[in-house]
Amino acid sequence: MQQDLETLKEQLRKQEKLASLGMLSAGIAHEIQNPLNFVINFSKMSGKLLSDLKEIVDDNAERLSDDDREEVQDIVTDLEENLGKIVEHGERAISIIRGILFVSRGKDDEFLPTDVCRLTKEYVWLSYHAMRANYKGFNISIHESYQKGIPPQMVIPQDLSRAVLNVMNNACYAVWSKAQTTAAADFEPTISVEVKTEGEQLLIIISDNGEGMSDEVKERLYENFFTTKPVGQGTGLGMCITRDIIEKKHKGTMTFESIQGEGTTFWLAIPVRTK
Repeated sequence: MQQDLETLKEQLRKQEKLASLGMLSAGIAHEIQNPLNFVINFSKMSGKLLSDLKEIVDDNAERLSDDDREEVQDIVTDLEENLGKIVEHGERAISIIRGILFVSRGKDDEFLPTDVCRLTKEYVWLSYHAMRANYKGFNISIHESYQKGIPPQMVIPQDLSRAVLNVMNNACYAVWSKAQTTAAADFEPTISVEVKTEGEQLLIIISDNGEGMSDEVKERLYENFFTTKPVGQGTGLGMCITRDIIEKKHKGTMTFESIQGEGTTFWLAIPVRTK
């Protein structure tokens, strides 16, 4: 009993720390957004200036030797490519930050019109990069399929993103753990993510080819504080919270299939709701 109480206290401390980190992350995201906007805008302005410079060079091409003209053209091409990459990755970063701010600003249990495909994609990749930061040598393949044309759905974005993150974190850990122990040289750790509608249901499907679950783990999956991860690496609350988010808050269903040694698939299904 005393041990259970200590475990509960430790989990609550972790939850409080996560809540504080969430507020901190939102503040950092807000502060980073402004300089990123400057980077993107000045890159675009530099691209226009480069175009003007290119026109001037073209107008005076006869004054340059063939070698100089070719060198100038190569430099201009490289600069155009570099500026394009700066804008592309800057806008990618802005998209992630907007997603974090969008989620953090939502009130508890507030349903908001949300691009579920974008939300899922952002948190899939946030999970991936978090794993790369925490586990040396972590690398996997992620296959994504997002149905086009799904209108914004009324969901609780801060909760749905948490559900996606929880399932994705477990999938990442499962494939990484298998990669550390398998003797198969041709094993390729892979996660597949799909978002689509079927009838009146919106489905988020996350599948991995990781360790899979034993019968005991399947039975205890939604049990509070149950985890198969080493001490300090899992709270044992993620799947219970995820099921509550999907089934209680969004009136959907959460199901899974798992074969030990082969992998696991989770289906998060919520009713299509556009208003």
